[in-house]
Amino acid sequence: MKILDRYILVTFLKTFISVFIILMFIFVLQTIWLYISELAGKDLDVWIVLKFLWYVSPRLIPLVLPLTILVTSLMVFGSFAEKYEFAAMKSTGISLQRAMGSVIGFIVVLSITAFFFANNVIPYSEYKWQNLRRNISQFQPSMVISEGQFSQIGDMFNIKVDEKSGDRDQFLKNVVIHKKNESRPNGNLIVIIANNGELASEEGSNTLSLILREGNYYEEIYSKDPVKRKAEPFAKSYFDEYSINIDLTELNNKDIDKENNLNNQNMYNISELRVEIDSLSNSYSNDIQSYTKNMYFRSGVEKFKENKISNTAQPPAIASIIDIYSPAQQLQIVKLALNNAKGTLQTVDAKKEEFKLKTKRLNKTEIALHEKYALALACVILFFVGAPLGAIIRKGGMGLPMVVAILLFLTYHFIGIFAKNSAEDGTMHPFIATWLSTAIMLPLSVWLTYRATTDQGIFDFDSFVGRIGRLFGRKKKKDSEN
Repeated sequence: MKILDRYILVTFLKTFISVFIILMFIFVLQTIWLYISELAGKDLDVWIVLKFLWYVSPRLIPLVLPLTILVTSLMVFGSFAEKYEFAAMKSTGISLQRAMGSVIGFIVVLSITAFFFANNVIPYSEYKWQNLRRNISQFQPSMVISEGQFSQIGDMFNIKVDEKSGDRDQFLKNVVIHKKNESRPNGNLIVIIANNGELASEEGSNTLSLILREGNYYEEIYSKDPVKRKAEPFAKSYFDEYSINIDLTELNNKDIDKENNLNNQNMYNISELRVEIDSLSNSYSNDIQSYTKNMYFRSGVEKFKENKISNTAQPPAIASIIDIYSPAQQLQIVKLALNNAKGTLQTVDAKKEEFKLKTKRLNKTEIALHEKYALALACVILFFVGAPLGAIIRKGGMGLPMVVAILLFLTYHFIGIFAKNSAEDGTMHPFIATWLSTAIMLPLSVWLTYRATTDQGIFDFDSFVGRIGRLFGRKKKKDSEN
């Protein structure tokens, strides 16, 4: 490696490492602020908090790494241009592409490393982080119960409260509890609703007492007799005070490394994502076919194929087929048709939401697959945006280059976010949504590289004004000739 290549590469690496550490520190602080409610007030050891941050750090790389490359390339090549080092290189016959050669090699190696990092390290850290997050949430059940949403405590209870109060958030208001039946663990067959509640437990006890006041107890009764089951029997009772004892033995063990059964698209590598996409696609297609066949048979159209109508007999002249029935039968037919129509509409609405969720899950899985490739290519493209732009603006340091880099990255990032949100609900194809921001930056990188190579500015005002002047001059000449 020549002295010039080594000098440019070392300068780039020093700035790259400094910027990466600063940006990573900023994003980690933002993560702490984002999840402070899950970490504060739970008497966690310092090493648990550090472990939480260690597992959450890899998921920040897709944000930090492209921004670091963009900022570093702007700062380094802007500084070279500001100090006339590029001018000295060009005077000796060294072009901009030749000066960028060693850094381009580093960026290519870095992009390949980023791809393998996104494919192997990030899915593993995502699983460990989500797993640790769930274990931390079970340290204090009162912290687990969130206002306005259902929160799971143990394996048997889902609790929702409208408001919490007290010095330990022990007083609850408008409590709704879904409890599983031990004999039938599948399904929430017991519902308890109370106006007020209180969490009470002694220090060191493995039992949490939930005292409910002024409420109702509902239980769906399962019967083996199909006739009784069709009647959908249930039991209802009122209580002034009702206590539920929740066993916290498993929670109080505080096994921070407990392995939970968690999975989502961010925990899969490429091979697993491809299998998951095929599975979800086949399942979705089968569900659509099954539902359409079901609705077709429910419509009763299939029955008409079996009935052959004879053309020998002349049917009587009637205004409507319902006229052949008596008024009482006509009323029954109309009521039956209305009920069938209402039932069909309800089924369609329910299935619409179900298919919407399945579509969203499938789209998010496809987005996760393409994101692993997009990260690697984005590192290269953003370098070819930042390096020539720095050479053009001829300004180094943390001032103007940082502002320009942040504006470019925010544009790149927000285009990606909006496109992916559109892809999740099916408005845009996941492939287009994932690659849209990168595809927009690609022609910009080519254009900036061309302008920097040919020693042109971002925008040539003199040439623009000259063209406008020539255009108006031609118009004036034509007017004078006429």
